[in-house]
Amino acid sequence: MLLTDYIRAAMRRAQYEILSDGTFYGEIPGLQGVYANEPSLEGCRETLQEVLEGWILLGLRLGHTLPEVDGISLSIKQEAV
Repeated sequence: MLLTDYIRAAMRRAQYEILSDGTFYGEIPGLQGVYANEPSLEGCRETLQEVLEGWILLGLRLGHTLPEVDGISLSIKQEAV
């Protein structure tokens, strides 16, 4: 549930605008590289969430510290073997 909460909180921060070519651009401030550009607002939202999910997975896999979003932090705790 924590991952879902993080994604929902991040998507609530999303900002969208219509570009001069009529397409929609969306980004999530504070999450570098998480942006999308699509012909429709709904498509932009969907792509933005897909980009966010991939960004989270890659960041965790690489051991990056992900920014806290609305008090929610994601990290992988390594267990002692």
